[in-house]
Amino acid sequence: MTLNFQRSALIIVDVQNDFCPGGALAVGKGDEVIEPLNRLAASFAARSGRVVATQDWHPEAHVSFGQWPEHCVQGSRGAAFHEALELKPIHLIIRKGFRPELDSYSAFFENDRKTATGLDGYFKTLSIDTLVLGGLATDYCVLYSALDAAALGYKTIVALDAVLGVGVPEGSVERAFEQMKTAGVILAESGDIR
Repeated sequence: MTLNFQRSALIIVDVQNDFCPGGALAVGKGDEVIEPLNRLAASFAARSGRVVATQDWHPEAHVSFGQWPEHCVQGSRGAAFHEALELKPIHLIIRKGFRPELDSYSAFFENDRKTATGLDGYFKTLSIDTLVLGGLATDYCVLYSALDAAALGYKTIVALDAVLGVGVPEGSVERAFEQMKTAGVILAESGDIR
């Protein structure tokens, strides 16, 4: 799959300590997405593509802490990007979920589906029309980000070897891939994106 990198962007979703092994809300083997993401980021950076990373950034009394364990508290080690993730290629970091009463899965909108993060405007000013996504977790933040990207009119690709899911409830990862395919999201291995 050949991209015009000057009109393409990579979105690295929530590769943070709390979502990796040993974290408060760990995805099993979550750190295994880092190597393919670092390769993709280096490839985008070398070819004038954009690289964006999202970061869950919750206040201490966040609404999601009733549904999920306390995680990614602002300024904590858990909220920091995993140390193996290469930050140098990243042009922009979108922090989400920082409003106490509102959770945020998508890179584009808070969970009220109205409050925009500003990412769509950023891409539009750069004439970006193609997005590649990877990160954590397939069945939550990657899913919502991919669905929103497709709905906003971007050619949207999810790098299969650069995502992992929570799998709660059972079957959620499989359902996420089905939802993505139904929405027109392309599923591809990172090595096939060039």
